[in-house]
Amino acid sequence: MKIIPSLLYASFFLGVSGMVPVTARAQVVNDMTTPLHLLKPDYKIPYGELTATQVKADIDRVFMYIDGHTPVRLVCDGKELTSYKKLPEGAELARGAFRIGSYEWGITYQALLEAARITGDVKYRDYVMRRLLFLSGVAPAFEKRDGDEIKDAQMEQILHPRALDDAGTMCTAMMKAQKENDRLGLDFLIDNYFDFVEKKQYRLPDGTFARHRPQRNTLWLDDMYMGIPTIAFRGVYDADSGMRYFDEAAKIYRQFVERMFLPEKGIYRHGYVEGLQQQPTYHWARANGWALLTTCELLDMLPEQHPQRSFVLNQLRKHVKGLAALQSSEGFWHQLLDRNDSYLETSATAIYVYCIAHAINKGWIEGITYGPVAQLGWQAVSTKITSDGKVEGTCVGTGMAFDPAFYYYRPANAQAAHGYGPVLWAGAEMIALLNRWHPRTNDSGLHYYSEKQSNPSPLFYLTEDGKGEAVK
Repeated sequence: MKIIPSLLYASFFLGVSGMVPVTARAQVVNDMTTPLHLLKPDYKIPYGELTATQVKADIDRVFMYIDGHTPVRLVCDGKELTSYKKLPEGAELARGAFRIGSYEWGITYQALLEAARITGDVKYRDYVMRRLLFLSGVAPAFEKRDGDEIKDAQMEQILHPRALDDAGTMCTAMMKAQKENDRLGLDFLIDNYFDFVEKKQYRLPDGTFARHRPQRNTLWLDDMYMGIPTIAFRGVYDADSGMRYFDEAAKIYRQFVERMFLPEKGIYRHGYVEGLQQQPTYHWARANGWALLTTCELLDMLPEQHPQRSFVLNQLRKHVKGLAALQSSEGFWHQLLDRNDSYLETSATAIYVYCIAHAINKGWIEGITYGPVAQLGWQAVSTKITSDGKVEGTCVGTGMAFDPAFYYYRPANAQAAHGYGPVLWAGAEMIALLNRWHPRTNDSGLHYYSEKQSNPSPLFYLTEDGKGEAVK
């Protein structure tokens, strides 16, 4: 006969004293004695309640790190230069951990402007204004004169862009900043960038942005983001010609979607080669982030009455639905979205968090459905922010390939600049979300409520007054 240990334990005490002590009976945990559904799971990441104060502390650590590692000064032979009027041979931007004129930092500037607006913390905006004012001051001095070459690679990239990577997000960031502060003097740089995006970047005959790498006439989801929001925001920036730019941005957007979105999966392929009958179908996470971010930016910029707005909004909902179905149990998304044995990646997760939270805040998608998705993603991302503000787990810069090994083995590194802007943007938008919605656990599950639920019970019914009624 099989003896159940708890019964054997009770029998021992019966033999000694004739009764089972209360403490011994209380140790028995079963469906009759304990609400097992309320046992605390062993989550790998934080789960449950989250406050805006917690999120602000996280993004402040990231901010302090980038602020200390992105200097704004000119140097020559190790000495700081105080005048920009005539630069000596060998003058260059001081080196930090990140380039302050790269597309990754164009995203970071936009994220910080939004963080300042949401939180009211002016240090984020001051960071952006100081660096862009610096660039507007030094750029003219670096222009080529009398055949001299620009020896600083970052200034060469700024003044003579050769790809959408060089021009797009920095142009958008500068236009957004200039609209907030018209004394920045960025018009020269904005026009220089925009001229490349509009007139010099290679396109297919229908106007879709394309590259001749790795194959001829290749579309990258990356270019969807590097180009379309820039054109759309030009319509905001230059109101007299706005509709022309809105129309162009919406047209190119639709052409990317038609080629690269897979409706049966609800996600995008990373690349598309014009003319191929069998297209590559690798669903790189960060590239899908660029597509989703493009959609949110375009919705922010298009007028409400624009004829293509409903198409863009429906596309947002399709993409969010597809992505939500692929979120991992730890809150992250995988490097290759539909391959669960690929690693969990930080920058894409942060972009999705921003976009989903932003879409809820704008009323484009439902908070009850997607608020927990955004929060789970943020709580995952927060575990990758180190005590000194580095962002870990970010895939480094990545081109395009047509085999899985390329994506599986791309390195992840805390020095990859791609993680910082998305994390700051995601955190800021989560603060806005938490200021509008009220997350609570109910029967152990995280739920988003439009009204604050004050009932302290771990399991409660909703009531009209928001106080709730405990389940007994």
